[in-house]
Amino acid sequence: MTDRMPVGFGIDDLSVGPFAHGFGTTDDGHPFAFRTRRATLTVQIYRADLGDAVPGADDVVAQAQAQVTDIDLDDERSVSAFVRDLLPAADPVAVPASSEISTIRAILGRISAVIDGM
Repeated sequence: MTDRMPVGFGIDDLSVGPFAHGFGTTDDGHPFAFRTRRATLTVQIYRADLGDAVPGADDVVAQAQAQVTDIDLDDERSVSAFVRDLLPAADPVAVPASSEISTIRAILGRISAVIDGM
């Protein structure tokens, strides 16, 4: 079995409506997630080597926000195009120093690795 990297922009899951949200992959293979809250759509782009792990706040490498007052949140194509157009506008997020990672997060990461190894 070979590992395939997704090529190109794609949305894997999309829920429309006033609280539109979903996730997918950027053109360069980074996973991203987006959500709408109070007429603002926020996109968070995660580090590329995330794998199947659920991303945390320390995995965010870039973020963008925009008002959704001019798009139809009930139309999948409109939301998808808006997210696609917003991705290049994402600003890099400061990476926390390794000393800022909490002890609990480190312990949970090790427990997860042990469970995955079983």
